[in-house]
Amino acid sequence: MKKKTRNTFRHFRNMIVNPRRYFTKIVADGNMEESMMKAFLYGLLGGCLVLLIRLIGGATITLGSIFTAVVIVPVLAVALLFVFGGLMMLVSEITGGERDWEIAIKGLASIFFIYPVILVLNALAFNCTSMWIISMIVDIYVLFLFYNISLYCMRGKRGNVMIVIGILALFMVTVYATDYRIGWFMLKNTGATLACLL
Repeated sequence: MKKKTRNTFRHFRNMIVNPRRYFTKIVADGNMEESMMKAFLYGLLGGCLVLLIRLIGGATITLGSIFTAVVIVPVLAVALLFVFGGLMMLVSEITGGERDWEIAIKGLASIFFIYPVILVLNALAFNCTSMWIISMIVDIYVLFLFYNISLYCMRGKRGNVMIVIGILALFMVTVYATDYRIGWFMLKNTGATLACLL
């Protein structure tokens, strides 16, 4: 357990300090099942942690909330892996990078250990201000990871990757500057988002 914790911390550190070295090591080896299993297990961990936070916060735990934590959230994590994989392939096509589906999936799966962290951070938001802060930090970090995967894992041309990331950042700013942010916040934490409407 201690070794796994150290490895997770090392991966997290390498993604920030030396993303080029981290993502260029990812290659296609025909083992897609491992990537799907990673997404499922991290989704399960995230769902259980959110359930625990709600339990500590005094929320009533129902059969539906348990089903969501142990089934819906892990399955959603696998679905997100493939949705983002498709988006990554599109970006790679635009930026002149690799056109290998497996590399895209493996690159995304390599960062899926942050999925539980994102779920927990969103669950910790308790009012409108905290929802804004947490959501913006998470979205900026995800954009940072997306840039590094596109550049180093998918080997897109730097200039093209920067243009695509710039467009995505502009889209993100537009969402935050309009009422569309309410719908985006609702997907993350309904209770904290409702405070923004008061």
